[in-house]
Amino acid sequence: MRVRVRHEITHRFEPAARQAIATLRLSPRSHVGQHILRWTLDVTPDARLMAEEDAFGNLVHSFSAEGTVEAMTVVAEGEVDAQDTTGIVAGSAERFPPSLFLRQTMLTEPDETIHALAAEIAAEAKEPLARLHALMVGLHERFPEAAADAETTALPAAKVLAAGTGTSAELSHLFLSAARALRIPARQVSGYAAQDDASAAYREWAEAHVPGIGWVGFDCGANLCPTESYVRLAAGLDSHGVAPMLSTGISAQNKAVACDALQKARPASPAKQSQKQRQQ
Repeated sequence: MRVRVRHEITHRFEPAARQAIATLRLSPRSHVGQHILRWTLDVTPDARLMAEEDAFGNLVHSFSAEGTVEAMTVVAEGEVDAQDTTGIVAGSAERFPPSLFLRQTMLTEPDETIHALAAEIAAEAKEPLARLHALMVGLHERFPEAAADAETTALPAAKVLAAGTGTSAELSHLFLSAARALRIPARQVSGYAAQDDASAAYREWAEAHVPGIGWVGFDCGANLCPTESYVRLAAGLDSHGVAPMLSTGISAQNKAVACDALQKARPASPAKQSQKQRQQ
């Protein structure tokens, strides 16, 4: 699938700032099943983008603006050739061993209820891959996905469980918390999913490391492992570590559209085996 993406983010400053700095994780990298055909970043006010790589291998850009800064806007736009790998991630930039992703953060720290949930999953399935699929399905069935608010920070896992619902980022926090409690390395991922209704194209999901397979993606809100309709942006320990834009602005607008650029020319796909079968 050729996925076309346009993601626009605006951060506003009230009152206007005399200087503002922003950090962006809005540039995907190519790996097995994901080839970046073209990708551009455009920022307002006009500024020089400083490119670097963070500790997790993500492409990061930063820029600053001086004077009277009332707002900063970033537009990321491009096309990606994506293939279905049944959620298995290979050839990505890996700077740490999987064991690092056993580390809990303030956003994933489990409480007694999450430990009980993890124990329930462990009793239901014995193998790591089976446990991860059971965890994804269980969270999907118990916690409906809520729409994300650009001005609201993703809640910690324990608060998501208490609320009974969560955004894609918050459901991923819950997945990470339970998976790490089961001693399975897991991390947060940001990206896009091409949809017929592209209003919620930006989303976050989880990846967990399975012995003998490697990193596998799990989207609890959609109840599936990422397919050829997904574009992977960044990976980190939690939602804060993969945020597409960080600044000192007090209000934000976030609109992303992702669509299949070749949809009209593509014939209907034949029936496929389940993702779990193909991962094994």
